[in-house]
Amino acid sequence: MHILIGIAGLAVFLSLAFLPSRDVRLLRVKAPYIGLMLVVQFLLGLLMLKTSLGQSAVNGLADGFGKLLEYAGEGTSFVFGGLADPDAEGNVPFLLSVLMPIIFVSALIGILQYLRVLPLIVKYLGIALSKVTGAGRLESFNAVSAAILGQSESFIAIKTLLPTLTPKRLYMLSASAMSTVSMSIVGAYMTMIEPRYVVAAIVLNLFGGFIVVWLLNPYELTPEEDVVVTPARKKKTFFEMLGEYILDGAKVAVTVAAMLIGFVALIALINGIVSGLTGGTSFQDLLGYVFAPLAFLTGVPWDECVDAGQIMATKLVSNEFVAMLAFTDSNPGGKIELSERTTAIVQTFLVSFANFSSIGIIAGAVKSLSPEHGDQIARFGLKLVYGATLVSFISATIVGLIS
Repeated sequence: MHILIGIAGLAVFLSLAFLPSRDVRLLRVKAPYIGLMLVVQFLLGLLMLKTSLGQSAVNGLADGFGKLLEYAGEGTSFVFGGLADPDAEGNVPFLLSVLMPIIFVSALIGILQYLRVLPLIVKYLGIALSKVTGAGRLESFNAVSAAILGQSESFIAIKTLLPTLTPKRLYMLSASAMSTVSMSIVGAYMTMIEPRYVVAAIVLNLFGGFIVVWLLNPYELTPEEDVVVTPARKKKTFFEMLGEYILDGAKVAVTVAAMLIGFVALIALINGIVSGLTGGTSFQDLLGYVFAPLAFLTGVPWDECVDAGQIMATKLVSNEFVAMLAFTDSNPGGKIELSERTTAIVQTFLVSFANFSSIGIIAGAVKSLSPEHGDQIARFGLKLVYGATLVSFISATIVGLIS
C-alpha cells in the first residue's frame, strides 16, 4: 500500500513544482532529462540502501567520518579537558561532541583544496552531471561545488560570472545551494541521524534540485552562455590557508550553536504560549497536523504522520540541526522513536539547507559579491524555499518507496 501512496505522492510533489511555471513547451524539452534523473535517483537509492555493495560503501564512509571525529576529539579534549569526557551515562555536551569536530573537518577540506584534489573532483563530477541533467556546465559545477564546499562558498568560485547571470539561472544556482549540504558538517549530521540516510539524501538531492528547477523555473541556454570561468585565487602559503579554513570551521560551529540556542529557546517559548492558549496543544503539535498530509504522501504510516510532520516542519521554520535533535537524547522533549520506514523518510528529508534562515545566508553571500543579485535572491526567497523543500520531499518519497 505504501508503494501506491508513494507513487501518488511523487506525482503530487512533481505537480506542485510544475504549477508555478506551467511552461508546457519547455516541459517537453526537459521531460527526457527529468525522467532520466528520476530513474537515476531510484537506481542510486536502491544501490546505496538495498545492496550489500552500497551498504558497505556507506558504512565505510560512515566509519571514515567516525575516525575523523575521534581525531577531532583529541583536539577538543586538549582545549576543554574533562568537559569533553563522557558523563556517567556516556554523554558529552552537544557543542563538544557534534559542533567542535566541524573545525577539524573544515581544516581537512582546506588541505584537499590546497592540494587541488577537490577542484578536480568538482570539475569532473560537474561535467558528468551535466550529461545527465541537461543543465549548463556552470549549473552543474555549482551544484557539485555547493555539495562539497557549502552554499556560500560555491558562489565565491563563480563570482566573476555573477553579473552576467539571468534571474532564472541565478535561481537554479541558489536552489542547488539550498538543496545540498556542506561536507564540513556531514560528520555532525552522522552523529545525530543514521549515516546511510545522510549519504542517500546528499546524492538524491543533487539530482532532485535539477528536477524541481526544470519544472518550476525552466530555461534554455545558448552555447555562448554555457561557460565556466573560475576566478584566479591569490596564492597563499599552506599555513595561511590552513589557518583560514580552521577559523572558517570555527565560525560555522559557533554560528550553528548560536542558532540552536536561539531557535530551541524560541520554539520552547512559542510552544508554551500556544499550549497555554489551546489548553495543552503546542506550536509543534499544530505544525505536525499541518504537515501530516504531506508526510503521508511520502509514505509515512498515518499513525506516525503528526510526529513526522512536526519534525519536518521544525526543520523548515528553524533549521536541520534543530529538527535532528528529535532523534537524539539532547532533544528537549526526549528522543522520538519512529518506525524504520518513517525514520528513513524523515531523516532523508532533513538533510538539506531548505529553511527560511538560508534565504538570508545565500542572499547575504551573493550580496557581498554582487549587491544587485543579492537583492534579487532576497526577492524570490520564498520561491527558493518552496522549490528546495519540494526537493527534500521528492528525495524522502523515493527513500520511502524503496524502504
